[in-house]
Amino acid sequence: MDKLRDKPVPYEIWGKEDIEPSAREQMERAAQLSVSQLGALMPDAHTGYGLPIGGVLATKDAVIPYGVGVDIACRMRMTIFNVQPYILDQKKERFRRALEENTVFGTGGELFNRVEHPVMDDPAWDELILAKKLRGEAARQLGTSGSGNHFVEFGVLKVKEEINGTDDLQGEGSRAFGKIPPGTYLALLSHSGSRHLGFELANYYTEIAMNIHADLPKEYRHLAWLDMYGAGAEYWIAMNLAGRYASANHAVIHQRVANAIGFDILGGIENHHNFAWKETHQGEELIVHRKGATPAGLGVYGVIPGTMMAPGFVVRGKGKPESLNSASHGAGRRMSRQAAYKRFEWPDVQQRLKDAGVELLSGGLDEAPGAYKDIRKVMEEQADLVEIVAEFAPRVVKMDPDKTWRRRSEAAARDKSGSKDRRDKKDKRRG
Repeated sequence: MDKLRDKPVPYEIWGKEDIEPSAREQMERAAQLSVSQLGALMPDAHTGYGLPIGGVLATKDAVIPYGVGVDIACRMRMTIFNVQPYILDQKKERFRRALEENTVFGTGGELFNRVEHPVMDDPAWDELILAKKLRGEAARQLGTSGSGNHFVEFGVLKVKEEINGTDDLQGEGSRAFGKIPPGTYLALLSHSGSRHLGFELANYYTEIAMNIHADLPKEYRHLAWLDMYGAGAEYWIAMNLAGRYASANHAVIHQRVANAIGFDILGGIENHHNFAWKETHQGEELIVHRKGATPAGLGVYGVIPGTMMAPGFVVRGKGKPESLNSASHGAGRRMSRQAAYKRFEWPDVQQRLKDAGVELLSGGLDEAPGAYKDIRKVMEEQADLVEIVAEFAPRVVKMDPDKTWRRRSEAAARDKSGSKDRRDKKDKRRG
């Protein structure tokens, strides 16, 4: 059987002029797979591995592990509190401590005290040999966040249209709960995925797919797929387990932080944006991969974040068939992480954050706001895909501290210690 088409299947692009050529080339290759049926490229798209970030691909009877990505079920969760956001300025130390003491970041990060959650009793752990091996580590990492662009933050949410949550799943992983009338609220927003569990599962099944399709050209290797009647069925169990684990992970984070601040919860929104779904398009059941794309079926709520400084948005999907009911998952990078390290300096970034009223508790220079596209322009480019129902402004932000942040913090600590020593010596001379 031919594994590549002579011509790619048709696909729509949103925000084409702001998408780098290499990302468009990746989408073109994905659309050439013999199993590909439909596709779309979101306005936040940028280069990844296999399917580009911001890529949406529908396949027939096949699933592509790298079409989902290594952070399976990377997702958003927002909790909205029944309190006015001016409390952020009145009791800022409480909010700082809530994040500092109840969140853990980093590749190998684990909670000191393991938490209990029903997801760890999911029968799927015992169905898969690899999942069974990873179960202990997954239990220790439950309630933690990764590195890079993962975050937990407080901010101001301005709701312009009622959020009418039903608490019903609007497709796997998407949910809105509670009724939130128009107004201004304190909100907690988090972004992370399935931690080391998802990473190991993704690479394990990708290796199987690559071995099955060893004859694919080199540039197509990360697009290797699994037959849904074979190894793909096992991957599907693993992916959905990682999805439930990621959802539980956010739930634990939000519960810990909410308990620390002690305000009543009105409701919230959550959604995956690295996942695959079984959906019907053009009269056929297809596997829809969204790798860095938000589900945007008609009436489906989701959260599209900006940056540590730029606003994020609560959206309601318009169900546009050409996008495969999808929208962007954020602003999208305008430059690589290495380029960001070379271009930005912490004093300049911190001044911009201060001017915007944002306090960054820790983070990475590669996540500087300037490393991302303009989120407002991205939202304009997908106005036919989603309706904005609320806008979120970050105020107190916690991310994984990179080496530049740690060096800066260590230097500040030394300076502080040195100043104290000098004052002590001066006081002794006076005595």
